[in-house]
Amino acid sequence: MTQPPVNEMHENSTDYATPSSTLQFRKRFEGSASIAEGHFRFASDGLSLSSLGMGTYLGAPDAETSAQITAAAVECVSKGAINVLDTAINYRHQLSEKALGLAIQELEQKHDIHRNELFICTKAGFLSPDAEQHSSREAFHSWFQERYMDSGLITPSDIIGGMHCMAPAYLRDQINISRANLGIKTLDLFYLHNAIESQMPEIGYEKMTEKLMDAFEALEQARADRHIRYYGLATWNCFRSMADSNEFFNLETLVKLAETVGGEDHGFRYIQVPFNLAFTEALTLEEQTVEDEPMSLFEAAPALGIHIVTNVPLLQGQLLKESKLPRFEGLSTPAQNCLQFARSQAGVLTTLVGQKSLAHVNENLQVASIPPLELSEMEDQLEKAR
Repeated sequence: MTQPPVNEMHENSTDYATPSSTLQFRKRFEGSASIAEGHFRFASDGLSLSSLGMGTYLGAPDAETSAQITAAAVECVSKGAINVLDTAINYRHQLSEKALGLAIQELEQKHDIHRNELFICTKAGFLSPDAEQHSSREAFHSWFQERYMDSGLITPSDIIGGMHCMAPAYLRDQINISRANLGIKTLDLFYLHNAIESQMPEIGYEKMTEKLMDAFEALEQARADRHIRYYGLATWNCFRSMADSNEFFNLETLVKLAETVGGEDHGFRYIQVPFNLAFTEALTLEEQTVEDEPMSLFEAAPALGIHIVTNVPLLQGQLLKESKLPRFEGLSTPAQNCLQFARSQAGVLTTLVGQKSLAHVNENLQVASIPPLELSEMEDQLEKAR
C-alpha cells in the first residue's frame, strides 16, 4: 500500500478528513474478515476513502426516517466499511444533513471515531426549505423572500426555472447552513448540485460558463476560509450526454476554469455521476476530450486529476427486478452484485448506496468483505451474464 504525498499543513486538523486520520481508520479495519484488502482507495492529498459510501437521498421528511439514517450511518462507519458520507441540503428538506450530524456526534462519543477520519460531502443549488422551520410552502416562500430577495443577497434573475440558484452569495449562505446542520466546521467536499442540467438549457453555454466561473471563485474563497476543503459537480446528465446536447459539458473545460480561478492548487477535484448496469455512459460514451483526444468520462477524469464518485448503483431498486444480472464470486444477492459492478470499474473512487434499514446496511456491507474485481474478472462475468 503506497501512500501518495500529502499536504503537511493540514495533517493535524480535527475539523476535516486528513490523510493520517483516514489512513488510521483504514488500518484499523482493512484486512479483517469483514473488510477486505483493496476496499479503500487513495484520493486527494493522500486521503484513504472507502470504495463504498453512504447516500441519504430517499425518505420522507420525518423523525422516523431521520432516526433510521442516523442509525444506518453509525452502523456502517463503526463497522469500518464506510468513511464517505454523502448528503445535500435539499435532501428531505435539510433533515438528511441533520441526521448525519447526529451520527457524527454518536460516532465520536460512543465509538471513538473522530471527525477527521470521515469524508463528509454535501451539495447545494436547489432552493431548500427546512422541514423543522417551514411548515408550509407559503412559510418557506415568505422566509426566502425576506432572507434572500429583500436583503439584496440575490436577485430574481439568479433563480433559474423557479428552483435553482448558484449565485455566489447564495452558495456561501448554503455552505454555512450545511455546516450548522452537520455540526462541523469544514465540509470535506461541496458539490454544485445538478447545476448544468438545471440551468444551461435555459441560459445557454456562454452564460453557464460565466456563472460557473463566479461560483468557482466563491468556492475558492470558501476554501481559503476553511469552510470547505474541495469542491466539484454532482451531476445527472451533463457527463452522460452527447456533445451536441444542451446539457453536455466537457470536463477539461471545467478544470481549466478552476485553474484560471485557483491556479494549479485549485479545489475542483471531484465529480459525481450516475453509473450502474443500465447507465453505463460514463464508461462507454467517448464524448469527452482531453487535449482534443476523444475518450470516456472514466478515462478523462483520471487524466485531469479528477476523482469520480458514482451513485444510483441499484437505480433506486429498479435493477433488483432484473432477471439477468451478473453474479460475482462471494456475493449472493442482486444488490451486492450491482454494488460490486459499480465500485470495481477502473477510475471509480467511491460508489454511493442509499440505505436506511439495518437489514439493507448489513446486506450491502458484505460487499466490503471481498476485494473489488480485477478488470479481467469483470469482463468474464459480464460475458457470462449476456
